[in-house]
Amino acid sequence: MYICGPTVYDYFHIGNARTFIMADIIRRYLEYKNYNVTYVMNLTDIDDKIIKKSIEEKVPASEVAKKYSDAFFEDIKRLKIKLATFYPKATDNIDEILRMIKALVDGGAAYNVDGNVFYNVSSFKPYGKLSGKKIDELESGARVEVMEEKQDPLDFALWKKSKEGEPFWKSEWGNGRPGWHIECSAMSCKHLGETFDIHAGGNDLIFPHHENEIAQSEAATKKPFVKYWLHFGFLNINKEKMSKSLGNFFTAREVLAKYSAEAIRLFFAQAHYRGPVDFTSELLDSAEKGLEKLKNLRSAIDSAMNKNKPGGVDPGFNFQHFEKRFTDALDDDFNTPQAVAVIFDFVKEANRTIAEKENLHLDFYIAARDFLIKTADNVLGIISFKEKEVKQDSLLENELIKILIDIRLKAKNEKNFQLADDIRKKLESLAITLKDTKEGTDFFKRE
Repeated sequence: MYICGPTVYDYFHIGNARTFIMADIIRRYLEYKNYNVTYVMNLTDIDDKIIKKSIEEKVPASEVAKKYSDAFFEDIKRLKIKLATFYPKATDNIDEILRMIKALVDGGAAYNVDGNVFYNVSSFKPYGKLSGKKIDELESGARVEVMEEKQDPLDFALWKKSKEGEPFWKSEWGNGRPGWHIECSAMSCKHLGETFDIHAGGNDLIFPHHENEIAQSEAATKKPFVKYWLHFGFLNINKEKMSKSLGNFFTAREVLAKYSAEAIRLFFAQAHYRGPVDFTSELLDSAEKGLEKLKNLRSAIDSAMNKNKPGGVDPGFNFQHFEKRFTDALDDDFNTPQAVAVIFDFVKEANRTIAEKENLHLDFYIAARDFLIKTADNVLGIISFKEKEVKQDSLLENELIKILIDIRLKAKNEKNFQLADDIRKKLESLAITLKDTKEGTDFFKRE
């Protein structure tokens, strides 16, 4: 299973987090079903965006990549995303990339123009079979890099001739660096073989990235590339497309400063992976409240098991019924919304049983705990029986911040801008950033 990972030039945003979390849940479920999963996620650590950031910050591109690679691993750990089997980096796989480019050039599917090597899209007759696009209907657009050296505007770069001051590697076509698309083809084939089972990524990668991966991989190997493609739907912020220009662009670590990883995972799991998701603070608040039901049952289970009294009543609880509903849901194109509904149906029924029957047998609590560990914890990652509860003082702190936000809003409405600005500045000095949106004011705690 191969997942397109981050380009490490900045902290990854909450839209990327959806892809990483949903892919993680699918991987976890395959393991629940006893598949041995080799899970590969690449890190794009050389790219135009990384070079641009290195110029802006006046540091080597490798330092930019190292900084944000480290941040990526910090954030996925906090999001309870299981580590991949391999995290190949583009810069560690230059030899594999060059071998694939050479195979394409030698086979007539690519051509060299003064040190820039391009893939000849017209040479691959099935081009467009993933996206449904047809070559004769495609025009060069915003996502297609237009260069005069190309034989056709749709052709894309496999190897980019280095410019002065840019990082480069030696090749038979001259000094340069790999294009984005060829990196994924070379690294996925290296770790998973020339044909593998699952390739996943965001909807925005279907064209041209995944389309180009198919074209170059199949032209190089003469074999089918991927058996199953999984694409994750777009994320909107308050019903608007997330973008920096609209000021509604949130990084995963900004959202983690305000909400638990479990709430974020539950929020994403409540929507099917292929569909769009509207990301709002109200929905995240609702997910956080929903988790309280799970936590309350966990507390009841822990309390009963700590008492460890022998004997008791067997309630005849049908755990197999819930396990079957859970697997039926996820067997149906990984229907996580239905799987989440099964978990909360189970919580409701288990709580009713505890309330109605006295002196329940310990085996009931053991079985309830095992069910939640196998499903809600090991697959969905929305609760754990190992981690401590969030400290009460953190919850109190959040409530106090909300009170100050309300006072600031009242001050602004009364045109007392000095007080409103003072509140913002004082919170900023405490590493708490306010962000005003159309829906109200959000806050984020910086580390």
